[in-house]
Amino acid sequence: MTKAAYVFPGQGSQSVGMMSDWGSHQAVVQSVYAEASETLGYDLWNIIAEGPDTELNQTRITQPAMLCAGVASWRIANLMDELPKASVMAGHSLGEYTALVCSQSIDLRNAVALVAKRGELMQTAVAAGEGSMAAIIGLDDANVIKACSDVETGVVEAVNFNAPGQVVIAGNKQAVELAMDNARALGAKRALSLPVSVPSHCSLMQGAAEQLADALDQTEIKMPMVPVLHNQNAGIAESVNEIRSLLTKQLYQPVKWVETVQNIYAQGIHNLIECGPGKVLGGLTRRIEKEMQGHVIYDLASLEKTVKTFTS
Repeated sequence: MTKAAYVFPGQGSQSVGMMSDWGSHQAVVQSVYAEASETLGYDLWNIIAEGPDTELNQTRITQPAMLCAGVASWRIANLMDELPKASVMAGHSLGEYTALVCSQSIDLRNAVALVAKRGELMQTAVAAGEGSMAAIIGLDDANVIKACSDVETGVVEAVNFNAPGQVVIAGNKQAVELAMDNARALGAKRALSLPVSVPSHCSLMQGAAEQLADALDQTEIKMPMVPVLHNQNAGIAESVNEIRSLLTKQLYQPVKWVETVQNIYAQGIHNLIECGPGKVLGGLTRRIEKEMQGHVIYDLASLEKTVKTFTS
């Protein structure tokens, strides 16, 4: 029997018009967004369908929008008898919450409220224009960490270990720019500023994480029906309290995506299926483990292509 991991993207893969091309499955998408809109008190689907992108890209809106996109994609994929069932789940950053919804650990409505709060806390944790993130390409992890630690003023840290030679850094804007210069000097092929103002997963988010912990304490969480690998330790939580702790730490500590995929592969799972807009995680798969296949499901055409892969 073919084993598969189902994974979910985070913030950054959103776009106006996403989740509109599901054909006969569109009703599943609409039902997820209708439930979210009731919880939020505004029409989330209308923002996705009509924009403007400046509104969709506000962190407090992006996070529930992407959560719902992943949940809807998973629900549709789960209707396909031809696709393998999930042996394990994981999500990148925000996507970890999507994995917990799809594994029946957190109710959709509770998760929508939680990530909207998370986005709001992140957005207000650092003043507009003072935070920054950048991708460092073609430099090993140790040198990326050195490029950050050599900056003497402000905060800058390696925060997303996405693939060998692809690490994201975050912190105060000026400190990030200095670390980018250091990375180039150490031999990085590229150092690219990312179009985000919230410096996710660095210590500047610690205050927001403390407030998020309060919200997590008030949210009903169950042990997942499908094991979920967490960003903070690339492992599986052994209790609900540990899930709460890992979600809190995730906000101000690095995303260990390389280790997550390696741990999936170590379980004898050679197929990774990304549910939700974009192709980022599916595309990283073979760069992390050459023997693994990455697949994507984000609209009807990609669903049909992935089904065909498992049936031909």
